[in-house]
Amino acid sequence: MPTLADALQSLGLRHTATHLDDIVALATKRRWSPTQLLEHLAELELQERTRRSLERRLARSRLGRFTPMSAFDWAWPTRIDRPAVEATLRLDFLPEARNVVLVAPQGLGKTMLAQNIAHAAVLAGHHVLFTTAAQLLLDLGSQESARGLARRLNHYSQRALLVIDEIGYLSYDARAADLFFQVVSRRYERKSLVLTTNLPFSEWPTIFPNAATATALIDRVVHHAEILTIEGESYRRRVAEATRRPSRASA
Repeated sequence: MPTLADALQSLGLRHTATHLDDIVALATKRRWSPTQLLEHLAELELQERTRRSLERRLARSRLGRFTPMSAFDWAWPTRIDRPAVEATLRLDFLPEARNVVLVAPQGLGKTMLAQNIAHAAVLAGHHVLFTTAAQLLLDLGSQESARGLARRLNHYSQRALLVIDEIGYLSYDARAADLFFQVVSRRYERKSLVLTTNLPFSEWPTIFPNAATATALIDRVVHHAEILTIEGESYRRRVAEATRRPSRASA
C-alpha cells in the first residue's frame, strides 16, 4: 500500500503531500474538526494551484524582465493621454476584443507600456504572448509545411492577448505581409492585439512594400482599436546624457 503522502501526490495534492507533517501538527495543536482540516487543505491547494498557474502563464508569455509602471515618467512626453493609457492597463479593451496600438518614436516607453499591459493581463488570469514583429514573422516564415504553418498560426491566434512589439523598424516582403495579415485576421473581432510601432499608419506600407494585403491589414487593426500616440524627446537619450555629464565634469 502506498503511504499517505504518496497517495496525496497521486491525487495531485502535491502541496499537502509535501507539508503533510506540518499540517497534521497544526491540526492537532488547534484541535480542528475533520471539516476544519478539510477546509484548510482545500484553501492551501487552491492557493498553490493559483500560484503555479500564474507561474506557468508568466513563463509562457515570454514577457521576461521589464520596468514597472511606477517608474514611468508621465511628465516627460510632450503628448500622452494618461487616462487612456491607464484604461488599457485596467484591461478595459479586452472584454470587447478591441486592439491597442501604441505609436511613438524610439525611447518614449511604448515597449514598457506594452509589457505592463501584458503583465496586467497575466495577473488577471489571461493567457498572453509577448513577441516582436521580427520574431513572429521569422517563426512563421521558417515553417516548411502547410501543417506546421497552420499549427503556428493557431499558436498565435489562441492566446487571449497577443502583444507584437517593434512594428516599423524593419521592412518585410510580400509573404511576410501575408503571414502577418493571417495572424491579424484570425484574431479580428475575436481576441485583442497590442501593437507598438514607431510609424504612423500612413507609413505602414513602407513596412510591407509591394504587399497587396497592407491596406487590409491596417483596416483590421484600426477597426476596433485604441490608438495611443506618444510624442516627445527620447527618454533613454536624456538618461544617457545625464550619465555622461558627471563623467565629463570629473575629467
